Amino acid sequence: MINYSKFYSERMLVMRASEIRELLKIIEERGNIISLAGGLPDPRTFPKQEIGETALQIISEKGEKALQYSPTRGTAYFLDALRKFLQRHNVAVHGGDGLIATVGSQQALYLLAKTFIDPGDYVVTEEPSYLGAINAFKQYGARFITIPLDEHGMRTDILEETLRKEAGSGKKIKMIYSVPTCHNPAGSTMPDDRRKHLLELASQYDLLVVEDDPYSFITFSEEKFTPLKTLDKEGRVIYLGSMSKILAPGLRLGWVLAVDEIVSKVELAKQAVDLHTPTLTQYIAARLLETGILEKRFPLLRKLYKEKRDAMLEALEENMPEGSKWTKPVGGMFVFVWLPEEINTRKLLDYALRRGVAFVPGDAFYPNGGGYNTMRLNFSFPPPDVIREGVRRIGLAIKEMLSDMK
Repeated sequence: MINYSKFYSERMLVMRASEIRELLKIIEERGNIISLAGGLPDPRTFPKQEIGETALQIISEKGEKALQYSPTRGTAYFLDALRKFLQRHNVAVHGGDGLIATVGSQQALYLLAKTFIDPGDYVVTEEPSYLGAINAFKQYGARFITIPLDEHGMRTDILEETLRKEAGSGKKIKMIYSVPTCHNPAGSTMPDDRRKHLLELASQYDLLVVEDDPYSFITFSEEKFTPLKTLDKEGRVIYLGSMSKILAPGLRLGWVLAVDEIVSKVELAKQAVDLHTPTLTQYIAARLLETGILEKRFPLLRKLYKEKRDAMLEALEENMPEGSKWTKPVGGMFVFVWLPEEINTRKLLDYALRRGVAFVPGDAFYPNGGGYNTMRLNFSFPPPDVIREGVRRIGLAIKEMLSDMK
């Protein structure tokens, strides 16, 4: 029997599977489980007919180009349509900026880690933070400085205090990573005054800022929030976006927007990974952007997800034990729950699965440990009645666990 372990790289030996992806496998294998775990969009939001018709048109009209290799940065057709789309939605694209198409925003995170992170470098994140970013940065040896958040996102007052303390520590802090709008997993949204404060601190301490923004197009609130990229006057913000939540995740299409020097380095990193993002996917998305078909569906997304969010918040109010609290998101797909301290949600998950419901234990989103009494609940995929039943089952699982602890 060959001992393969001696052949693996040190990086591979420390890698761990995504807990969310592993949980989704369990849900699929067992069947008949209400999943409040993965961040799956509602399939009713997929413009299946429009995508199909557009694909046929593209292949018929532009097949020689759409089925061919394309530049690493992306096709001019997609990048031009994307640039205009972003500008329509108040995302600043300056003359010195570059854009690159990626295979979803997860690849963008991986490429940024590959571009910027050396072993031992530090990344500042919210606590909790997005698991996909944590895993991407960890692969390249990142360490984390975590800043707590509240219902208004990252506590920039604590960020200021932390950066001041770390200024003379010798730690090599490279960047601040944030999901300022409809945070994953917490569901919080940062008001503009905090965003401006965050950028002031990034300037004072000479840090880059990675703005991960997959959810701002599906906010329910009338209040407007300015992208960090638009507030940035120094070229510090690297803006990530995705078609997964607003079009369809199966197209695997995201992007990086930043000063051209940074995008050029990301382009080099990507050439060694996959040469380029699928050309046909880019052409389809470009046509849907160009014709306005994509944006016409935004009201449907907002209506569906608001109804589901409201159903989840009502169910939590009815079923969670005293001492619990949760975020009330203005958009996105997630609610984050803090249960009483004595409840370990990783153990609670076993009780919940026996009752036919799944969630993601919150400690997975804490890069430096903690959050053992928290959980992330997804409301975008199940219908409202299923959401209510799922939360009810979690409430019963909590009661059963607390009874066993006595």
